[in-house]
Amino acid sequence: MDLNRAMIIGNLTRDPELRTTPSGKQVTTLGIATNRAWTDASGQKQQQAEFHSVVFWSKLAEIVGQYLHKGSRIYVEGRLQTREWTAQDGAKRQRTEIIAENMIMLGGRAGEHPMSAAGSSPTPSAGPQEVVEEEVKVEDIPF
Repeated sequence: MDLNRAMIIGNLTRDPELRTTPSGKQVTTLGIATNRAWTDASGQKQQQAEFHSVVFWSKLAEIVGQYLHKGSRIYVEGRLQTREWTAQDGAKRQRTEIIAENMIMLGGRAGEHPMSAAGSSPTPSAGPQEVVEEEVKVEDIPF
């Protein structure tokens, strides 16, 4: 069994680019930066950024193109795919991208809750809220 799964949380490095293919499918491409911080052996704080190319198709492409912008925080889950092409100068090029299958918008305007790709709309926050956990009974499970 093989596994090709990528999960990242980061910030958009540029505004999403929404396009339509000749066959009519929506596609959005964007860049996401993820950061890693650590303390080295000498006690100095270090930081490193990684930059990821992400491709969204169909409904996800529309949602991302409509609601996100440079600097937005996002969780993306998908698969890695490498594509190759020959550039105009004749050189062979390749790029590894994350083909998004799921995403959650983590940031929002002040006072909004995060949104998921399921299309739930943000709700204004009324300050701290109590989380109520209910006990799940076996007979309530529908399967």
